[in-house]
Amino acid sequence: MNTTPIGPVTFIRLEKESKPFGENPATSASFEQILGQALDKVNKLQIQASDLNTQLATGNLEYLHQAMVMAEKAGLAFEFTMQLRNKALEAYQEIMRTQI
Repeated sequence: MNTTPIGPVTFIRLEKESKPFGENPATSASFEQILGQALDKVNKLQIQASDLNTQLATGNLEYLHQAMVMAEKAGLAFEFTMQLRNKALEAYQEIMRTQI
């Protein structure tokens, strides 16, 4: 029986690597770009999970665990993204409630 090893879990990082001293922050990636890249990664995980589920339903997937692991990985990434959205929305609402 051939088994396929499960690769290491990759984490989505929204923070940038430390920059060398003197680098111009205006030329670095913006928050919008970083957020967009993170959302693209979550979207790709969702698409991969959907593809594996389709393969499983059609009988083209040999190992059930591949679909299960990918579905769990995509679900966790989506839940994390939703929590980030909720925290950002709460912070925005708190700022809007602040009296000047």
